[in-house]
Amino acid sequence: ISTIRLCYLFDSLDPLPMQGPELGVQADDIEAPDIEQEPKQEVLENKDVVVQRVHIDGLGRTKDDVLTYEIAGVFRAKNLIDVMRKSHEARQKLLRLGIFRKVEVVIDTSRGEDALPNGLDVTFEVTELRRMTGSYNTMVGNNEGSMVLGLKLPNVFGRAEKMTFQFSYGTKETSYGLSFFKPQPGHFERNISLNVYKVTGQFPWSSLRETDRGISTELSFPVWKTSQTLKWEGVWRELGCLARTASFAVREESGHSLKSSLSHSMVIDTRNSSILPRKGGLLKIHQELAGYTGGDASFLKEDFEIQLNKTLFWDSVLSASLWGGLLLPIGDKPTSIADRFYLGGPTSIRGFSMYSMGPQSEGDYLGGEGYWAGGLHLYTPLPFRPGRGGFGDLFRTHFFLNAGNLCNLNYGEGPKAHLKKLAECIRWSYGLGIVLRLGNIARLELNYCIPMGVQSGDR
Repeated sequence: ISTIRLCYLFDSLDPLPMQGPELGVQADDIEAPDIEQEPKQEVLENKDVVVQRVHIDGLGRTKDDVLTYEIAGVFRAKNLIDVMRKSHEARQKLLRLGIFRKVEVVIDTSRGEDALPNGLDVTFEVTELRRMTGSYNTMVGNNEGSMVLGLKLPNVFGRAEKMTFQFSYGTKETSYGLSFFKPQPGHFERNISLNVYKVTGQFPWSSLRETDRGISTELSFPVWKTSQTLKWEGVWRELGCLARTASFAVREESGHSLKSSLSHSMVIDTRNSSILPRKGGLLKIHQELAGYTGGDASFLKEDFEIQLNKTLFWDSVLSASLWGGLLLPIGDKPTSIADRFYLGGPTSIRGFSMYSMGPQSEGDYLGGEGYWAGGLHLYTPLPFRPGRGGFGDLFRTHFFLNAGNLCNLNYGEGPKAHLKKLAECIRWSYGLGIVLRLGNIARLELNYCIPMGVQSGDR
């Protein structure tokens, strides 16, 4: 919440209950009215005002034109409360640009020869970020931990551009990349980014090692309530065996390949939290087409994710999710092990090892061309509510039911045969556990799982 320092001259001031930004009223220049004279009452909330000038103090390398779009709404304010509200919104937009370390707002009466009796001047006092900043952090996710070193050059050319270099060293993956980000002035959600990267990953469930060297460009923009992303990616992939015991099927996939693909993503997210939501929903749809812009890989890939969350009685939350996908080869060449889907583990079907179900050869899992998975979760407070109102609220009791299937498809049989095959030999699991929420960055689960529908070769 911003602090707005308000200096305004009136014969008398009527205190009003305020919501939103905290107000600090400086009344040093306000003279006390003569007690023998009846003061003129003014209501600040309904007082018509005109914003005559908006100043931005503290600019160095930032260009003025890029900020004009962000503060334009302040000039449309009609009364004092509206001025404060729109000034706060403009402050949030300026901070969102990622080029200022601090933004403060000062509202004052207009000065000068052309000052109107009800004129206001709004001043934004900004502190720019340094030309270069560094960061060090650790990341944990999908049963993997990594150390991340970053170098960022914010506001490179003075119009909210950003250039970043990131190096990540993890237990299963090592990567580094250089990216450039450019937003459209006045529409931060519309932006373009360019990326150059190298990623080396280990996939022990497939006895596979993969090194990707690539370049990509992304265009992001909102449409109604959705977030849309168009992406082109060109990547040189090098596949190799992780161990001498790798199966012949994995060795057969080894070698170099070039993938050039176009993809589109759409996201609608109304959840109140991405870590442990209590309400709202999520819809993700992704399509990828490879082969028409060059390269060795030729396929059409479709996948989606749906999640719904509902708060119930006794502070409990019911969450339901469903996701699935299809990989259709184009031409006579079979799909690559690097493009197929994988299923199993704590992020999909609990009780099964990470990505260790479905088609396999000599203990190496090869992925599938079609899959579906779903989950039903019930989160409740701890029994007897220990630590209520404090540390105990970070814990939730977790009851779950997961199900899904993964297989290869014979695309000459038709859609009905595909659905029948995906409905056969369903793996599922159920159990209970404890969930710990770590702020808004992660969550930890300790679950007791009972896997059912286990097929030959599943772990």
